[in-house]
Amino acid sequence: MLGPRENHISWDECFMRISFTIAERSKDPSTQAGAVIVNPENVVVGMGYNGWPRGIESNDLPWDREGSLEDTKYAYVCHAEENAVYNSNNSTKGGKIYCTLFPCNECAKTIIQNGIKEVIYDSDKYGETPATRASKKMFKLAGVTLRQYSCKK
Repeated sequence: MLGPRENHISWDECFMRISFTIAERSKDPSTQAGAVIVNPENVVVGMGYNGWPRGIESNDLPWDREGSLEDTKYAYVCHAEENAVYNSNNSTKGGKIYCTLFPCNECAKTIIQNGIKEVIYDSDKYGETPATRASKKMFKLAGVTLRQYSCKK
C-alpha cells in the first residue's frame, strides 16, 4: 500500500518561499521585501511587497536613500507587511505573517492592530535600529510571538 510522500516542505518553508517570491515584484532598487499573511488554518489571506501606493508610477517619486525626507523613498514607500494587510481578502485575526525582513515599528503597529499573533521573519539585519527595537518592545507587550525562520535542509 502506498503512503504519503515524506519529503514535502513544511508550512513555514512554503510561506517563506512565497514571501521571497512576492518580494520580487518590488521595483525598489535597493531593498525587496515580501510578506504573506495566513489564517490559523494556514490559508493565505494577504500578500504584499514594498512599493508606492496604488496609482503612483514607479518613476513618479524618488528611490534615493539619502537626502531630505521628501527627496527619499522613505516618505512614500508602503512596506510589505502593510501591503499584506491592505491586500488581505479575509480576517487576519489570530493569523501569522511571514516576512523577508523583521517588521519596523510602523508595521508592528499595523500587525498588532489587525490581530496577527505570530511573526515569522527571515532577516533581522536592522535589529539594532531604534525602529526595530521599538517594534520588538510593542510585540512583546502585545503578546505577539516572534520567530526567526530557519530553513531545514
